[in-house]
Amino acid sequence: MTATDASSDVRPAVVDPAHLVSRIAAGHRLTAEEGLAVLATPDALTVPLVAAAGTLRRRAFGRTVKVNYLVNLKSGLCPEDCTYCSQRLGSTADILRYTWLSPDEAVHQAAMGVAGGASRVCMVSAGRGPTHRDVERVAGMVEQLKGEHPDVEVCACLGLLKDGQAERLRQAGVDAYNHNLNTAESMYADICSTHTYADRVDTVGKARDAGLSPCSGLIVGMGESDEQVVEAVLALRELGSDSIPVNFLMPFDGTPLAGTWELTPLRCLRILALVRLACPDTELRMAGGREMHLRTLQPLALEVANSLFLGDYLTSEGQAASDDLQMIADAGLVVLGREDEDPAVLASTLREAAERAEAAQRAEQHAVEETPAGGCCGTPALRRRGAGTDAAPNA
Repeated sequence: MTATDASSDVRPAVVDPAHLVSRIAAGHRLTAEEGLAVLATPDALTVPLVAAAGTLRRRAFGRTVKVNYLVNLKSGLCPEDCTYCSQRLGSTADILRYTWLSPDEAVHQAAMGVAGGASRVCMVSAGRGPTHRDVERVAGMVEQLKGEHPDVEVCACLGLLKDGQAERLRQAGVDAYNHNLNTAESMYADICSTHTYADRVDTVGKARDAGLSPCSGLIVGMGESDEQVVEAVLALRELGSDSIPVNFLMPFDGTPLAGTWELTPLRCLRILALVRLACPDTELRMAGGREMHLRTLQPLALEVANSLFLGDYLTSEGQAASDDLQMIADAGLVVLGREDEDPAVLASTLREAAERAEAAQRAEQHAVEETPAGGCCGTPALRRRGAGTDAAPNA
């Protein structure tokens, strides 16, 4: 065997999670080598890894779960060619396509999420980036929403920002700006050709410099290596992201990554544990695709993640919002900002509201067909309710 052959057989050492967590709690910063060892944790040792990393989550965030709610302001028809996205240029995915919601409709949709327990509303539009007119449109929506719900946090996600736009959003009351790095710099050209990794880093910097809280995360399951997962996570740490959403690829039909299934529930847990170990005090959100890939291990993921999206996503359906809240309650956790309320009671209230809305829609012959949130090796359930439709939202 040559020296090259021998080196190619080297595997990361098995990590001692309790020892690693104690060092991180004392101020140690996770290294790339340690990150690779975390991802190489055997399936049989993954639950102890999560339990150890969970002590960091509880030290920083206690028993709270931050509930976020997405409002898709403008869906489809994006000129960018990101391979993972159902709204991309050339996508034939049968998603909802509509132009800008009216300000009243946008605020109504956001208010439904707030009523369901969300302390942050994420206002999103598809496209390369906003025009100045678009920014003014969103600024007006935010001002109206804040007037009705002054305590709600607003995160905008409008694409690549031009000079001065982040400042205008901040002036209107936007608290945070989301722009995901999505993957490692070394892989970025494989998933998009219409803009660069550097463009994304620049927009996160513009948001941060304007006083907006930077929210930036990644998508896993696109064919990246362990090294590239670690590269992306450590880049997010260096970027200073205050909130890191981890999305699990939803392989929409009609996109280049249709049929791509590279994740298991235990691998998803290891990735979430990696982010928590690298960023012990940072909000970690289990985001799109959690239902498809974590499946029955979603409650265990809340041992390391302290944040989630309530209900549906931009173009796909999530599990019932009441089930999200019931899951929080069953795990012995509480909703951030509503710590004195039992999440199970909130869940029951949402369930009853959803049943009333469904009955009303049937009476008007506008009922939508119930579809599952998506299981292993299936396709994402396309969103057919909420923003851009006449059907009640999943909140």
